[in-house]
Amino acid sequence: MASHGGLTLDEDTPRPWWPAISNGLRCRCPACGEGRIFSGFLKVVPACPHCDEDLSAQRSDDLPPYIVITIVGHIIGAGILAAEAISELPLWMHAVAWPLLTIALCLAMMQPVKGAVVAHQWALRMHGFGSHDHSDTIDGMGGTKL
Repeated sequence: MASHGGLTLDEDTPRPWWPAISNGLRCRCPACGEGRIFSGFLKVVPACPHCDEDLSAQRSDDLPPYIVITIVGHIIGAGILAAEAISELPLWMHAVAWPLLTIALCLAMMQPVKGAVVAHQWALRMHGFGSHDHSDTIDGMGGTKL
């Protein structure tokens, strides 16, 4: 049994995914929404400083950058097309503005997106966030033992 926010939950009770992802987008603990999830720019804390929820099981790997690249690519692509359609900006302005905006958007979005990915893993009880530890199997789903 685990206790979060005054509620006692057994290990098989589904965790609400939307509040967890909302907390992750705010770079807060997916369980309590109070403690900070990052100790550095992208370094996830091993445990929440507020509720002691274990966050060391997270494995976000390359998913956050892929999500950020997809979102930023659509924003920048639409921005370039719109700028060309409604104005006659000189080439040097495009060469300066769009790369700077791309870098700024990527840096601004990376931490909230990674927080949301970690929170989503927590809500779905993936990678050791659940009641059953599958760390000794190859596929993490009860497959071949190591």
